Amino acid sequence: MRRLVAAFVIVSLGSTPLLAVGSKKAEYVGGTLKGLPEKTEGVLDTSKEDVLRFLPDKREIDEIVVPWGKITALEYGQKAGRRVGAAILVSPLLLFSKKRKHFLTISFTNPEGKDDAAVLELGKDVIRTSLTIIETRSGKKIEYQDEEARKSGRGGAN
Repeated sequence: MRRLVAAFVIVSLGSTPLLAVGSKKAEYVGGTLKGLPEKTEGVLDTSKEDVLRFLPDKREIDEIVVPWGKITALEYGQKAGRRVGAAILVSPLLLFSKKRKHFLTISFTNPEGKDDAAVLELGKDVIRTSLTIIETRSGKKIEYQDEEARKSGRGGAN
Protein backbone atom coordinates (compact mmCIF):
# COMPACT_ATOMS: atom_id res chain seq x y z
CA MET A 1 0.00 0.00 0.00
CA ARG A 2 2.82 2.40 0.85
CA ARG A 3 4.47 1.73 -2.49
CA LEU A 4 1.22 2.47 -4.29
CA VAL A 5 0.81 5.78 -2.44
CA ALA A 6 4.45 6.73 -3.06
CA ALA A 7 4.15 5.89 -6.76
CA PHE A 8 0.98 7.96 -7.01
CA VAL A 9 2.63 10.98 -5.36
CA ILE A 10 5.66 10.75 -7.64
CA VAL A 11 3.54 10.43 -10.77
CA SER A 12 1.14 13.23 -9.83
CA LEU A 13 3.89 15.64 -8.80
CA GLY A 14 6.07 14.75 -11.76
CA SER A 15 3.30 15.22 -14.30
CA THR A 16 1.87 18.49 -12.96
CA PRO A 17 4.30 20.83 -14.79
CA LEU A 18 3.54 19.04 -18.04
CA LEU A 19 -0.13 19.96 -17.88
CA ALA A 20 0.14 23.73 -18.18
CA VAL A 21 2.51 26.63 -18.32
CA GLY A 22 3.39 28.15 -14.93
CA SER A 23 0.91 30.75 -13.69
CA LYS A 24 3.45 33.59 -14.06
CA LYS A 25 5.21 32.23 -17.13
CA ALA A 26 4.79 32.11 -20.88
CA GLU A 27 5.43 29.30 -23.33
CA TYR A 28 6.26 29.57 -27.02
CA VAL A 29 3.71 27.22 -28.58
CA GLY A 30 4.64 27.79 -32.20
CA GLY A 31 5.10 30.27 -34.97
CA THR A 32 7.71 31.29 -37.49
CA LEU A 33 10.60 32.14 -35.16
CA LYS A 34 13.88 30.47 -36.08
CA GLY A 35 16.02 29.17 -33.26
CA LEU A 36 13.20 28.98 -30.73
CA PRO A 37 11.93 25.43 -30.23
CA GLU A 38 8.23 24.87 -29.62
CA LYS A 39 7.23 24.36 -25.98
CA THR A 40 9.99 26.69 -24.77
CA GLU A 41 8.96 28.11 -21.41
CA GLY A 42 10.14 31.47 -20.18
CA VAL A 43 9.08 34.95 -19.11
CA LEU A 44 7.31 37.53 -21.25
CA ASP A 45 8.97 40.81 -20.28
CA THR A 46 6.76 43.84 -20.93
CA SER A 47 8.72 46.20 -18.67
CA LYS A 48 10.86 47.84 -21.36
CA GLU A 49 9.49 50.98 -23.01
CA ASP A 50 11.00 50.19 -26.42
CA VAL A 51 10.77 46.40 -26.81
CA LEU A 52 8.80 43.28 -25.88
CA ARG A 53 11.06 40.42 -24.81
CA PHE A 54 10.61 36.68 -24.39
CA LEU A 55 13.28 35.35 -22.04
CA PRO A 56 13.55 31.54 -22.27
CA ASP A 57 14.26 29.65 -19.05
CA LYS A 58 17.00 27.68 -20.83
CA ARG A 59 20.08 29.89 -21.02
CA GLU A 60 21.32 28.28 -24.25
CA ILE A 61 18.31 29.66 -26.16
CA ASP A 62 18.53 33.31 -27.25
CA GLU A 63 15.91 35.76 -26.08
CA ILE A 64 13.41 37.12 -28.59
CA VAL A 65 13.20 40.90 -28.85
CA VAL A 66 10.42 42.69 -30.73
CA PRO A 67 10.29 46.50 -30.90
CA TRP A 68 6.79 47.71 -29.97
CA GLY A 69 6.48 49.61 -33.26
CA LYS A 70 7.13 46.46 -35.30
CA ILE A 71 4.07 44.65 -33.94
CA THR A 72 1.44 44.47 -36.70
CA ALA A 73 -1.37 42.47 -35.06
CA LEU A 74 -2.41 40.89 -31.77
CA GLU A 75 -4.96 38.12 -31.22
CA TYR A 76 -6.10 36.54 -27.95
CA GLY A 77 -8.06 33.34 -27.46
CA GLN A 78 -8.67 30.60 -24.96
CA LYS A 79 -9.06 26.89 -24.88
CA ALA A 80 -11.02 25.35 -22.06
CA GLY A 81 -10.58 21.73 -21.16
CA ARG A 82 -11.28 19.34 -18.35
CA ARG A 83 -8.71 18.52 -15.71
CA VAL A 84 -7.76 14.92 -16.38
CA GLY A 85 -4.69 12.83 -15.59
CA ALA A 86 -3.76 12.86 -11.92
CA ALA A 87 -7.07 14.57 -11.11
CA ILE A 88 -8.90 11.29 -11.61
CA LEU A 89 -6.89 9.69 -8.84
CA VAL A 90 -7.00 12.67 -6.47
CA SER A 91 -10.67 13.51 -6.65
CA PRO A 92 -13.36 12.75 -9.21
CA LEU A 93 -14.81 16.20 -8.44
CA LEU A 94 -11.83 17.80 -10.18
CA LEU A 95 -13.17 16.41 -13.45
CA PHE A 96 -16.01 18.94 -13.24
CA SER A 97 -13.66 21.93 -13.04
CA LYS A 98 -12.35 23.60 -16.18
CA LYS A 99 -8.79 24.55 -16.93
CA ARG A 100 -8.34 27.47 -19.30
CA LYS A 101 -5.32 28.00 -21.48
CA HIS A 102 -4.65 31.56 -22.63
CA PHE A 103 -3.09 32.09 -26.06
CA LEU A 104 -1.68 35.32 -27.49
CA THR A 105 -0.61 35.52 -31.12
CA ILE A 106 1.82 38.33 -31.90
CA SER A 107 2.43 39.21 -35.55
CA PHE A 108 5.38 41.49 -36.27
CA THR A 109 7.94 42.56 -38.84
CA ASN A 110 11.38 41.07 -38.19
CA PRO A 111 14.70 42.96 -38.68
CA GLU A 112 14.91 41.62 -42.27
CA GLY A 113 11.55 43.26 -43.07
CA LYS A 114 9.67 39.95 -43.28
CA ASP A 115 6.51 38.99 -41.40
CA ASP A 116 6.89 36.75 -38.35
CA ALA A 117 4.46 35.42 -35.77
CA ALA A 118 4.66 33.86 -32.34
CA VAL A 119 1.91 32.02 -30.50
CA LEU A 120 2.40 32.14 -26.76
CA GLU A 121 0.50 30.46 -23.97
CA LEU A 122 0.37 32.85 -21.04
CA GLY A 123 -0.04 31.86 -17.39
CA LYS A 124 -3.24 32.76 -15.59
CA ASP A 125 -1.58 35.26 -13.24
CA VAL A 126 -0.04 37.40 -16.00
CA ILE A 127 -2.64 37.34 -18.77
CA ARG A 128 -4.68 40.47 -17.99
CA THR A 129 -1.72 42.65 -17.12
CA SER A 130 0.27 41.46 -20.13
CA LEU A 131 -2.61 42.06 -22.56
CA THR A 132 -3.15 45.60 -21.28
CA ILE A 133 0.54 46.53 -21.43
CA ILE A 134 1.11 44.95 -24.86
CA GLU A 135 -1.95 46.66 -26.35
CA THR A 136 -0.97 50.03 -24.88
CA ARG A 137 2.72 49.96 -25.81
CA SER A 138 2.24 48.50 -29.29
CA GLY A 139 -0.64 50.81 -30.18
CA LYS A 140 -2.47 47.81 -31.69
CA LYS A 141 -5.92 46.68 -30.59
CA ILE A 142 -6.16 43.08 -29.53
CA GLU A 143 -8.54 40.99 -31.62
CA TYR A 144 -10.45 38.57 -29.41
CA GLN A 145 -11.44 35.22 -30.86
CA ASP A 146 -14.82 35.31 -29.14
CA GLU A 147 -16.84 37.06 -26.41
CA GLU A 148 -15.66 34.63 -23.74
CA ALA A 149 -12.03 35.51 -24.54
CA ARG A 150 -12.87 39.23 -24.39
CA LYS A 151 -14.42 38.82 -20.94
CA SER A 152 -11.52 36.77 -19.62
CA GLY A 153 -8.81 38.96 -21.12
CA ARG A 154 -10.36 42.18 -19.88
CA GLY A 155 -11.56 40.95 -16.49
CA GLY A 156 -15.20 41.06 -17.55
CA ALA A 157 -15.02 44.53 -19.13
CA ASN A 158 -15.90 45.20 -22.76
